[in-house]
Amino acid sequence: MRLLLDTHALLWWWGDDAQLSAAARAAMGDERHEVLVSAASAWEISTKQRLGKLSPVPADAVAFLRLVADDGFALLPVDARHAWRAGALAQAHRDPFDRMLAAQCELESLTLVTRDPAFAALGTRTLW
Repeated sequence: MRLLLDTHALLWWWGDDAQLSAAARAAMGDERHEVLVSAASAWEISTKQRLGKLSPVPADAVAFLRLVADDGFALLPVDARHAWRAGALAQAHRDPFDRMLAAQCELESLTLVTRDPAFAALGTRTLW
């Protein structure tokens, strides 16, 4: 299975937070699965840190990339196809980070690890 992590799933994994479902935790920890982290999650984390909505962990891009690699996850860059699809999604979902994750899932045939029900309206395959 190829998984893309929603930002909250990634943060809850790093914090060993009980809010991460048992199914999500098991899938993320299963070495048979390819687990990807979108560059959009780095953007979302740094934005929320700047706004004071999130503690500064990771502290910078280097720390972010190290944490991703240390967990055996792979970084999924945002490319022009992803950006174009995210902008073109017909659903009126306004969160740009969610739109990007939905576009990446669609174009890369990924399952999104998320508890956010808004992705159903975007037609995104999810796991929670």
